[in-house]
Amino acid sequence: MPQLRIVVLVKQVPDTANVTGEAMKEDGTINRAALPAVFNPEDLNALEEALKLKDRHDARVTVMTMGPPAAVQVLRDSLYRGADEVILLTDRAFAGADTLATSYALSLAVRKLGGADLVLCGRQAIDGDTAQVGPQTAEKLGYPQITCVSRIDELSAPADGEAGSGAITATRSIEGGFETLTSPLPCLLTVTGEANDPRPASVKMVMTYKGIAAEAMPEYDDSYLNPESDDAEVCMLGRDGKPVCRAKVVQWDHEALVADREALGLRGSPTRVKEIESVVLAQSEARMVTPDEAGIAELVHELIEEHILG
Repeated sequence: MPQLRIVVLVKQVPDTANVTGEAMKEDGTINRAALPAVFNPEDLNALEEALKLKDRHDARVTVMTMGPPAAVQVLRDSLYRGADEVILLTDRAFAGADTLATSYALSLAVRKLGGADLVLCGRQAIDGDTAQVGPQTAEKLGYPQITCVSRIDELSAPADGEAGSGAITATRSIEGGFETLTSPLPCLLTVTGEANDPRPASVKMVMTYKGIAAEAMPEYDDSYLNPESDDAEVCMLGRDGKPVCRAKVVQWDHEALVADREALGLRGSPTRVKEIESVVLAQSEARMVTPDEAGIAELVHELIEEHILG
């Protein structure tokens, strides 16, 4: 049986849970320099699902992200948790991309890998909340998709030499309940925060990959992506004389993806953010309600009079 290829799409995002008064620029856009960068929460859930499948099947997990060089931190974090290989898509040509341009670049990267049996990503990113990148990437790859997945129920890997023989069954959250769907492989899933509790980083993996950085690959030699290749890892002797091996972090630009420059970044983005408004909720009035039947009845009566309750 061939090894299952799983690709996880992740994103480094500004920590919107810690917004301060300096988080907005005068033009209404986000001041990313004023906010700490974090691993997009639901992308961590997607990574955890991939690692759980790796624990149960013969699978190889590749994590990729598109962003500035600093985004390599989420790739480091992915290696610390158990990913096998990581890829950074970074280029000035990618800057300012909306969901359409982002999904175009990501789909080309998946194709450059030779495709995947399963692509996983978070349902949405906390900085945009569009939930569009996953479905758009699936559309560009021509893969079926199951969105808002809260549980992966069953996976049957493709049989050797039989294209389309594998399948995945997953349960997704819908308004008012759940539904369970089965899709042939390859397939793309978007994962919600309900799916799992992501595992912490492994101390052993942190020490193994300590100091790792994105390595520019001028000729973009992808031989290291083959686990059988001697170039799959960079090995060196540790202080105890034993070899310490680290996976490489590859860096691809738009030329490596053979991408249409007009379909990338701002040039390929038909949507623009006109303004971001910082809304501050302030308490204007507070009133204590006595914790008895009379106090509650009075409160309910007042809410009905104000047409807050029907």
